[in-house]
Amino acid sequence: MTGLLAKRCLACEGGVKPLTLDEKNELLKQIDPSWIVNDDYTQITKDFKFKNYYETMAFVNAIAWMAHHENHHPDLTVGYNHCQVQYKTHAMNDLTENDFICAAKVDQILYMGTVVQEEE
Repeated sequence: MTGLLAKRCLACEGGVKPLTLDEKNELLKQIDPSWIVNDDYTQITKDFKFKNYYETMAFVNAIAWMAHHENHHPDLTVGYNHCQVQYKTHAMNDLTENDFICAAKVDQILYMGTVVQEEE
């Protein structure tokens, strides 16, 4: 995952050549295996679980800060003790390297101890 963590997102206004299936599969190997790719390989999703609303919102705020600095924003579904994070590049309606960079950084938020994910 370190390679993706060292990268920054590049502006994507559309018109960029989409990743091939092989490129997507290589990038999937570089993020936590609990990220799930949808059937048509256009989106990755992960559900994070927490003890309470406060921890969930701390995580959401940390994602918002990171997304602002990367200028690449996920779709979030937030509940009392969970947050589902979905990445796809909206301008392309497909996955780009930016999605994998940000997925690695979202996981790093947990690993750095900013928020402790609840064990199931």
